[in-house]
Amino acid sequence: MSDQSEPEGTSAATEPVPGRSLWAPPYRNFTVGLVLVVTLVAFEAMGVATALPTIASELDGQRWYSWAFTLFMASSAVGTVFAGRLSDRHGPALPLLLALPLFATGLVVAGSAPNMPVLLGARALQGLGGGSVAVPLYVMIARVYPQRYRPRAFGIMSAAWVLPSLLGPAVSGVVTEQLHWRWVFLGLAPLVLLGAVLLGSTVLRAGSGPEGEPAARRGLVLAGLGAGVATVALNWSADHPSALSGVLGALAVGSLWGSLRVLLPSGTLAARPGIPVMVLARGLLAGIFFTAEAFIPLVLTVVHGYSAALAGIPLTVASLGWTAGSFWQARQHRFNREHLVAAGFLLVVVGVFGVALAAPEWGADRAVFVFWSIGGAGMGLAISSTAVRVLGLSDPAERGFNSAALQISDMLGQALLVGFGGAVVNALASTREPTAGVLVLAVGLIVTGSLGASLVARSRRIILDGR
Repeated sequence: MSDQSEPEGTSAATEPVPGRSLWAPPYRNFTVGLVLVVTLVAFEAMGVATALPTIASELDGQRWYSWAFTLFMASSAVGTVFAGRLSDRHGPALPLLLALPLFATGLVVAGSAPNMPVLLGARALQGLGGGSVAVPLYVMIARVYPQRYRPRAFGIMSAAWVLPSLLGPAVSGVVTEQLHWRWVFLGLAPLVLLGAVLLGSTVLRAGSGPEGEPAARRGLVLAGLGAGVATVALNWSADHPSALSGVLGALAVGSLWGSLRVLLPSGTLAARPGIPVMVLARGLLAGIFFTAEAFIPLVLTVVHGYSAALAGIPLTVASLGWTAGSFWQARQHRFNREHLVAAGFLLVVVGVFGVALAAPEWGADRAVFVFWSIGGAGMGLAISSTAVRVLGLSDPAERGFNSAALQISDMLGQALLVGFGGAVVNALASTREPTAGVLVLAVGLIVTGSLGASLVARSRRIILDGR
């Protein structure tokens, strides 16, 4: 089933160049920098997810548990808009070298937080920095590597999660239990700054200056701010049901809809084939997967009595599955990307089913270790495929915007669904007894994932039929 209906895009990077691997001299410096940055971001993600149940308990912020993820993702969307626009106008070096110090500052504030509100503010600051990292990296991948190497580049980005996946949850759990959860944040801050220093010369050489004249787009920054604020307002309304919050929620939906029409490619919300459906799929995949994952450590520690270190192991096996899925897709040239993404959706649905099995006190808690690795493999298969497809279909001058659209969809999908998940758990149960809420949430995520697979597969049929 080869994908011959449209070109994958062209640029100078598609011409033959010396070297047969990402580590060949023409690419070596950038590849090292790419792995370094992704590894540092991965350590933070794995560590926070594992330590958060302890953090929320110590700071008496159980009700705000899901907000540590929601605010991070909402502010990441804002950072992504800035990074995408800066990448198109000035090249990817500037946003990347601004993002890492900002991310480190957020880590220091979080590690020093005296209460939950300060911690949530620090997570928002981390989101601004973290949201500005992925877009310039995507743009640089398109600049540095020829077309045939890009799937491998996304595979190696997933491989950079292996060490954090193996060590991150366990180290975070041990640090939380033996030292203090604050060192989960404070210990990473110097490494992030070191990464910025080491990347400096390579990034400036490879990513300075625009690659073309970007399309004139007005209101991107305002739309980014609007989307972030609307996401927070919508989640707050869901978490605090009342007549007033209903009005606020309706206004937030309208604001979010209008913002997304500016921030995302035309036709995204209608799942139009090509770039739009890939961008929509990215948000649905990220929202489903990370919403379920946010509650795995909570279920294992609260319902089944696992330690913080053991509760983080499913996150490790999922990341290993993600890496395996990403490497597998890099070697698949027989299958089109839409079908790979649809298959990824179905594997994530299988993973969420495993979370549902583990949710009750009498449930099969060990099942989540196997099922969540399957969900991770689905993410590696699908997320890399969305990126490859979008970069291949993008005009060089639009890669910043389209890469930003992928990230915005990813982050807002997470922020909305994780926030919704927290509201469901708070409404039907609590973070001290989460079973009923997690079960209802899992059913909703399974239905959403099945719908996503259907939308992507249908878009492929439309392309083949020429409609």
